[in-house]
Amino acid sequence: MELMHLTYSHVYMINSIIAINGILMDGLTDSTAPPYHFILYSALLILIVFLLVMTQTRTLIRTRKLLQEKEQALEFIEVQKFELELKDKNITDSLIYAQRIQEALLPSETYFRKHFADSFILFKPKNIVSGDFYWIGEKGEKVFIVAADCTGHGVPGALMSMIGLKIIEKTINEDNIEIPSRILAVMNKGLEKTFSREKNIGTIIRDGMDIGLCVIDRKSKKLEYAGAFFPLYLIREGNLIEIAADKIIIGMNHEELPYTDHEIDLLDDDIFYIFSDGYVDQFGGSENKKFMYRRFRYLLMTIHNFPVNDQKAILEENIKTWMGVHEQIDDMMVIGFRPLIGDLK
Repeated sequence: MELMHLTYSHVYMINSIIAINGILMDGLTDSTAPPYHFILYSALLILIVFLLVMTQTRTLIRTRKLLQEKEQALEFIEVQKFELELKDKNITDSLIYAQRIQEALLPSETYFRKHFADSFILFKPKNIVSGDFYWIGEKGEKVFIVAADCTGHGVPGALMSMIGLKIIEKTINEDNIEIPSRILAVMNKGLEKTFSREKNIGTIIRDGMDIGLCVIDRKSKKLEYAGAFFPLYLIREGNLIEIAADKIIIGMNHEELPYTDHEIDLLDDDIFYIFSDGYVDQFGGSENKKFMYRRFRYLLMTIHNFPVNDQKAILEENIKTWMGVHEQIDDMMVIGFRPLIGDLK
């Protein structure tokens, strides 16, 4: 483009000089013209040529300056791109390392199956690390299962999940509290104390979590449950029974309203499902709508008699198909287990 621009400019300048020169030469060859006209015409020709050259020189200088500025801008963009890619890689590497830490703190599916052989854990973080978390612990004759969904996802949710895990372990193992509703009450106070302190910037952090907590005593064949926005599904003899949770978020129960305990006498073939809302709230399908609880219940009713590994695979493939090209909007967690099948050890 620069060569074409200069070529056209020079052609225009040459044509202009030729035209002016023709006019001047006509004057110079005019025998009737006085002698001093020759000097005048020559001076005028030199002046015009000088002005044309100066004009084209300025144009050339401006063009070169613009090209240099564009080259510098492109170099700056390339540097910025490299720096952003490097920062993105560093952040991703840090998140992957944080994921390993989180996975190390969460019980593995193998460990979970030492307590409940017929069980599965579907765990799908949205952004490498997760605000959903789960925990299983044993104390005396009882086994405790906790599933929770912290405010947000990614790094903030993951940090909060680590705090939640520590409070749960301390409450059960050190404070020796075994009643589900009391454990939730202690967690509520612990989170309020942690997150409601005024910071230096003058703001107050308000975060909480939804949670479901099961206490299973297989010797007496009983299950106790308490939840905050976390329902528990039981499928028994072909029927799905929902054990409702209290609509009181953990960490924001300032009035210390009590949580409700539910006690269930277990039958040999009972299967329970505890889950966060990431699965049912996922957008997808041909109309890009939420999956919804109704579809989720129907899916569980369809697969609950399958082997647990098959149930997990079907749930995972189903939500993948449902999402299609749509982005995962939240962390997902579904835990299924049969309390009375499998050895404790």
